[in-house]
Amino acid sequence: MKPNILEASMRKDEEGALLGRTVFEVEGHKAAYEITFYSKKGQEWDYSLNYASESGIEAEFLSVDERVEQDDDFFDALLDAAWDTLEE
Repeated sequence: MKPNILEASMRKDEEGALLGRTVFEVEGHKAAYEITFYSKKGQEWDYSLNYASESGIEAEFLSVDERVEQDDDFFDALLDAAWDTLEE
């Protein structure tokens, strides 16, 4: 399972915390996904996975959620896509 990145962004809020977003597809899945990221210092990340627009198949969503949790390379690919857009 490899993500196909559709769009990504990251910015710093007024307190310096990082807020990111990556929209992506997974081959063979009905719906696109959106993952949002939050970090106070850019070290440890909180995230939320959702459908990007319309709902899809729950089993597909759960498989992507598990992949995000278990596969550091998959997670990092999504985070890096957002991180690469940050303007310093």
